[in-house]
Amino acid sequence: KFTSSGAFVTKWGSSGSGDSQFQYPQGIAVDAIGNVYVADYNHHRIQKFTSSGAFVTKWGSEGTVNGQFINPQGIAVDAIGNVYVTDNSNHRIQKFTSAGAFVTKWGSYGLDDGFFNFPQGIAVDASGNVYAVDASNSRIQKFSSSGSFVWKLGSSGSADSQFNTPQGIAVD
Repeated sequence: KFTSSGAFVTKWGSSGSGDSQFQYPQGIAVDAIGNVYVADYNHHRIQKFTSSGAFVTKWGSEGTVNGQFINPQGIAVDAIGNVYVTDNSNHRIQKFTSAGAFVTKWGSYGLDDGFFNFPQGIAVDASGNVYAVDASNSRIQKFSSSGSFVWKLGSSGSADSQFNTPQGIAVD
C-alpha cells in the first residue's frame, strides 16, 4: 500500500494457502470504507482485508456451483458494497455481498452477447453498470447490476475500437 504520492505505507500477505496468503493474486478492489478485496487466482477464492491489511474473511473454493470459482481474476466493488468477480475459467461473472454471500451470476462460455471467453478485468460505474473485459473475444461488454446485457464494444484487431486480448478496465 502506498500514499497517492508514492510513499510506502504497509504490505501484507505471503505465499501459501492460509488466511492472508496468496498464490498468484490477480484482481484487487477497494470499497467505500477502505476494505480491500483480492482475487486469489490459484486458490479459487476472494480474501477481504481492512485498509491496514488485517484479514477479515474469505469465500470461495474450486468448482462450478454458485460461490465457487475456477481462477477468479477481476474484482470490482459498487457504491453500495456489492462485489463483482470475473470467474475466468467458468466464463462468468458472480456477484456477492461485501460479506461474501452469493447474490447472482451471469454468463457462460460463448461468442454471443452476454457470453464470455475468459473474462478478466471488471469495473462498475457510479450508476451500478458493470463493464467486463471479455479477453479472448477481444471486447468489452456492459451489463446492468443484475446482469442484463446492455451493449458491447470492440472486436479483434488493431484499428480504432479493436483489441488484442484486453485484460484490464477502469471507469471514471
